[in-house]
Amino acid sequence: MLRLTGLESRIADRIAPTLADMGFALVRLAVLGRETPTVQIMADRSDGGQISVEDCEQISHAVGAVLDVDDPIPGAWTLEVSSAGIDRPMTRVGDWERFAGHLVKVEMDVPIDGRKRFAGTITGLRGDRGHEAAVLRMDGDEEVTLPLREMRKARLVLTDALIEASAAPGSADGQNKPRIPKLNPQKPGKSKKN
Repeated sequence: MLRLTGLESRIADRIAPTLADMGFALVRLAVLGRETPTVQIMADRSDGGQISVEDCEQISHAVGAVLDVDDPIPGAWTLEVSSAGIDRPMTRVGDWERFAGHLVKVEMDVPIDGRKRFAGTITGLRGDRGHEAAVLRMDGDEEVTLPLREMRKARLVLTDALIEASAAPGSADGQNKPRIPKLNPQKPGKSKKN
């Protein structure tokens, strides 16, 4: 579902292994601007837990180092790292299972039954790998099946239930697994104090 092309795809291919080694997953990547491009990275913890400011800082240092070495963007650029947030974009197949029972808004590339926009409660996921489709329960208990490959964008809707699930220890799925960072880079010019 995370559809990237060109430069964004090359950057994602290079940073995804580093993020995975650190216990994170790429949710979204965008390169914006021309003179001094901004690389925006939205990440999530692989265990489903809440991402912290310190996590974003670690991701920034690690991804910045990968991009400095690989140099996919000529000249100066800026890196922005953020969490996916509570009302997050739905960019991965696993998101549809993880957030079952929550409200989502979807915009399709191709109309389904004359519509491109849908809002409903996620009831599940159907289909074989590469041909998955989200199942939503709409108003009036009407059910609609939306192919993930034909989605332009999808985003969770901020509700009290989503806030409550997100505030639970660990994550929306209630797990609370401690994570030991694999990378804790020093800031340039700073020496470690004993």
